[in-house]
Parts: sequence; structure tokens; C-alpha cells
Amino acid sequence: MQTQVIVLNGGSSSGKSGIARCLQAVLPDPWLVFGVDTLVDAMPASMRAMDGGIEFAPDGEVVVGPAFRALEEAWIEGIAAMARAGARVVVDEVFLGGAMSQKRWQQALGGLRVLWVGVRCEGAVAAGREVARGDRTVGMAVSQAEAVHRGVVYDLEIDTTHAESMECARAIAGRAE
Repeated sequence: MQTQVIVLNGGSSSGKSGIARCLQAVLPDPWLVFGVDTLVDAMPASMRAMDGGIEFAPDGEVVVGPAFRALEEAWIEGIAAMARAGARVVVDEVFLGGAMSQKRWQQALGGLRVLWVGVRCEGAVAAGREVARGDRTVGMAVSQAEAVHRGVVYDLEIDTTHAESMECARAIAGRAE
């Protein structure tokens, strides 16, 4: 059975989104890409101002509450349903809860062929990318660089510290077929 879902997990500014776009270019079939940023952008602005939503602290910490988790659960189930319906999906994710975050995805994706990919990047390099992007809270990249990988089990790990997105995508594509 061919891979139906590729889950890219890594900290902010680790290179996941670039890799996802490159995967769409190198994989032979059409693949949809959904990232946690897609979910956050789809939420009403009030979710960032309310208790229980999502908060981006000035030091880069991301705090999520029950209202966010409820919408996130529906989003995860929706992505799993698309994959079960025949869409191939790349998930660009940040496992803030490490192994517990992966467990939520494993439960939703049960029965599907999933390739779990750890996207690592040295904190200092990710921090430089974060500043260059200009659309992230400074400090997020460093605080997430290692934390998102705690207890997570991968089929493949890549390091974008010195590797280009296309090189990483080709390595992933070689394992996805």
C-alpha cells in the first residue's frame, strides 16, 4: 500500500512549509498540504484574545486552551476523512505536546498508511529564519526546536540546518512510495 499521509513535525521556521511545497513538485500524484498555520488562520481573531483559545506569548511560547483543542480535533478528523476518501495529504504540524500530540494524530489516522517525518533544525538557524520571515513571534523557533520532538517516533528524520528543501523533499519522497 502506498503512503496516504505524510506528517511533517518540526518547530517554527524549521523548513516544513518549504519541504511540503517541494513534495508537491516531486511526488508523482497530486498531494494536498494542510498546516497548523492553516488551522490558526481559519479561526476567528477572537480565538487569540479569549481564554481557552490560542495565545502567542511575547517570549515565543504558544499556549492553547480547550476551545482551540476542540477545533483542532475536528480539523484533524477532517484531514483524516479526506485521506480516507482518497486524497493524499501532507500535514505541516508543530507537536507542541510532543508525544501526546502525535498520539492524537495516530488515533485519527488509524488504518491509513502514514509516513512520520521529523524536521529538525538547529535553534540558532531557525531563529535566524524566524527573524527574516518577520511574521513570527521572536523566540518561538528556539523554544520549539527540540520540545516538539520529545517522545515522538518517526519513520524518517531530516535536518534542514544545512540542507535545502528540495533535497529534503526528495529524501522523503523516496520513502513515501
